[in-house]
Parts: sequence; structure tokens; C-alpha cells
Amino acid sequence: MKTSDFYYELPEELIAQTPLEHRDHSRLLTLNRATGKTGHHHFYELPEFLKPGDCLVLNNSRVIPARLLGHREPTGGAVEVLLLKDLGDNTWECLAKPGRKCRIGTELSFGDGRLTAKVVGDGEDGKKLVQFSFTGIFLEVLAELGKMPLPPYIREELEDGERYQTVYSKINGSAAAPTAGLHFTPELLQQIEAKGVRLAYVTLHVGLGTFRPVKADEIADHHMHSEFCEISQETADILNETRRQGGRIVCVGTTSCRTIESLANDDGTFVERSGWTEIFIYPGYRFKAMDALVTNFHLPESTLVMLVSAFAGREHILAAYAEAVKERYRFFSFGDAMFIANDI
Repeated sequence: MKTSDFYYELPEELIAQTPLEHRDHSRLLTLNRATGKTGHHHFYELPEFLKPGDCLVLNNSRVIPARLLGHREPTGGAVEVLLLKDLGDNTWECLAKPGRKCRIGTELSFGDGRLTAKVVGDGEDGKKLVQFSFTGIFLEVLAELGKMPLPPYIREELEDGERYQTVYSKINGSAAAPTAGLHFTPELLQQIEAKGVRLAYVTLHVGLGTFRPVKADEIADHHMHSEFCEISQETADILNETRRQGGRIVCVGTTSCRTIESLANDDGTFVERSGWTEIFIYPGYRFKAMDALVTNFHLPESTLVMLVSAFAGREHILAAYAEAVKERYRFFSFGDAMFIANDI
């Protein structure tokens, strides 16, 4: 199966640059994964498609202000560093620009010396290993100096950084938001719980590999980036009880999907577990646990459009995307959403 099999035409003006004023007022395209039938709704109508006994799985990872702007010492040349993965000992795997001027041994300064760093190694795919020096707590320094790492297709500055966080974000660690969750409000979650739907939280720290294009012609030749994920004992118990009682496991976002599919036992049951995942889900994959999916609209030829195609069928997905383009839906991180299930 080729990467080009997952291409679709998208007018640039449909790429959402800013979030809507009200999170849950985005549009919601429903897709029956068995028949391909679609429907047009708004996100605040999602509770109508959930059933008592279902479980909604939410990724509670929180985006850190991982983009640092500073300069190289002693030349004063500008540098931009994007934190990707905490390696311990105040050392992070990063993307650095300009990379060719950030050789091993290069010293960096941010915030007039409030935070300093040194390039201590080279990583894969042009990444840099950067060790930081600071006084105090790193995340507090980062909150003071860092900027929100918006995706490359968003060119407008975000006025309120919290709009790139889910309302249930809790655990710092992501370099990008689990964007399907951006549509939820506390009131909508309360309404969903009042219907008898249980909420279960998992954690997957989203890396920038999410936005990296698939360069291989054959999708099976693509190497996935590694991301840390975990399921607590409480969440494992909720998921197992949902399965025993015949409820559906409804994942919010591809990150929640990748977490439960990575950490589920072969029989679809769960235990408390954590680890690094490089799972690559594309057509032909047999899902172990997920029954339905809330998701945004994804980039052409991306691993994420391949994942939703594995769940709903490539033809159904491409037809639904074509309909969304025709109906002028908003695409990508700040865009509209889909709900994919068997019985819609």
C-alpha cells in the first residue's frame, strides 16, 4: 500500500488558523464505519451518539511551552530550540534551528541568561541532545521563557495558550496537543457523565513526529517516532468493566487510540502499564480494544489519516473527507471533528 493512496485535495483556506470562540461549537461529521453513511452535526451534539455504559477515553497529557528563542554564545546568532523528549539529567532531545550551527559543544542562552544550555550530542534525523542549566524548577523557567509549539501549518500567534490545551490536561510532557480533545468543555463532559458514560484517562505525550510527513513510497517502510504512554490501574479497571458489561470503548483522538492499542493485552483486557510505543496503525491492522473514535481531520498522506483509514476503511474516509471539503469544514488542529462508529 502506497503513501499516495492516502492523498486528498485540500484548499489551503480550509486549514483552521485559530480556535472558535466556543470549543464545542465546532462541526461534527459522523461516519458509519460499516456503511460509509455520513451526517452533519455540531460537537455539542456528541452526547446523542454516546450510550449509557460506554467509556470515553481521554488523553490528559499537557503541552509544555517547548519552543525556546535565544542566541548562540559568543556570536549572538539567533537560535530556536524545540524540546521533544526528556532524557533525564536536564538533557532533552530537541530540534534546533539553524541545526548546522548547533554543533556539539555549542553554548546557548535564553532569556538574558536565565536559562543556558550546551549541545552535548547528535540524535537521529538531525535532532540535537541539549543539556540545560538553570536555577529553580525547569518547568517554571520554561513557563516563563517558552512559547507554545504550534504546528507548522498554523501561522498565526495564539492569544490564549490555554486554547491549545484540553480542559482536562493534567500531566506535562507533550510537544503538541491531543487536538481531538480541544472541543470538550467541562459542561459537555458533565453532560456526558450524566448520561451514564464513564470517563477514563490515559497519558500519551505527543511528539512532533505527529506532523512529520511520510517520505517512504510504501507505507510499511515508514518508521514511527517513539512516544511515552501509560494506563493507570483505575483506568484499566474502568476499561475492563466496560468491556465485561458490553459497553463501547470510545477513544478521543488518535493518541488515546494508540495508547490503548499499544498497552492492551491480546484479548483486549488491560492492566496498569506504561512504556514507549512506536505503534503504526494502517489498513490491515486488527483493533484489540477501540470500538469508536472521536477525531479531527488529518493531513493528507499522514500516519493519522492512515490510522482512521484502518478503522473505517480508506474509501469511506476519503469519501468523508471529500464531503467535508465540499461542505467547507475546518481542518487540522483547530478545525472540526469526526465521530466514527458502527451504529450511527
